[in-house]
Amino acid sequence: MGFTETEIDPARFLEDVEMRIGEIVAVEPFPEARKDVYKLDVEFGDETRQSAAGLTDVYDPEDLLGSQVVAVVNLGTVSIAGFESECLVTGVDSEEGVVHLTPEREVEPGTRVY
Repeated sequence: MGFTETEIDPARFLEDVEMRIGEIVAVEPFPEARKDVYKLDVEFGDETRQSAAGLTDVYDPEDLLGSQVVAVVNLGTVSIAGFESECLVTGVDSEEGVVHLTPEREVEPGTRVY
């Protein structure tokens, strides 16, 4: 396994990509989407954003509710089957499916990741 991307300036990365800790406060099925995803409401302290997240293979809705996630919040809005996805919940592939990234300890929603 080798890394495939070219190196970038670390300061530039932190300037360009804003990741924050959010708490999932609502989870709904999303049968209208082409892929198997959930509609999520993610709270970032004083703001809540929607996300379409492909976590259905690993998590039931009740497993996600109240969990903290790492999300990219400055990618703009993407419309998926009429649903406005406003942040990208990060995850990694596993044998079972996508596993969301979460802080090792609970932190205040809205905390910036660096």
